[in-house]
Amino acid sequence: MTSRAHMAEIFMRGLYPLLLIASVVILFRGHNAPGGGFIGGLMAVAASASYALVFNATNALNRLPCAPVRLAGIGILLALLSGVPAISQGLPYLTHPWWTINLFQVELAASTVMLFDLGVYLAVWGTIGGSCLLLIHSIEGEA
Repeated sequence: MTSRAHMAEIFMRGLYPLLLIASVVILFRGHNAPGGGFIGGLMAVAASASYALVFNATNALNRLPCAPVRLAGIGILLALLSGVPAISQGLPYLTHPWWTINLFQVELAASTVMLFDLGVYLAVWGTIGGSCLLLIHSIEGEA
């Protein structure tokens, strides 16, 4: 192993979790600022693809919370289910109700929008991330 490859592995071991944390921060700040599920999901894809380029696609696939198809399916299911509370209140589908939660004397706004964004995040990570890992895996097979 060359010293460059070794340095890249050391660097990626630290960078991968930082990229995932940044993707979750972008996911959560999407309510009040630019960001949200799609951009956060793309950041998670960047983390997975970068990891695959340094190590290999199989190792990157093992770092995912579950198989890409399952990840995408859970995401789509969450996004679809986020509209159900509105229907139960007699509102149009995907009308996202808001609630205020008092937690330790801090007032937090909560909504089904977060569930929708989380679904988009997982769907993007599963579909685009899975496609990237499959592409990287096929390139590794040719090398």
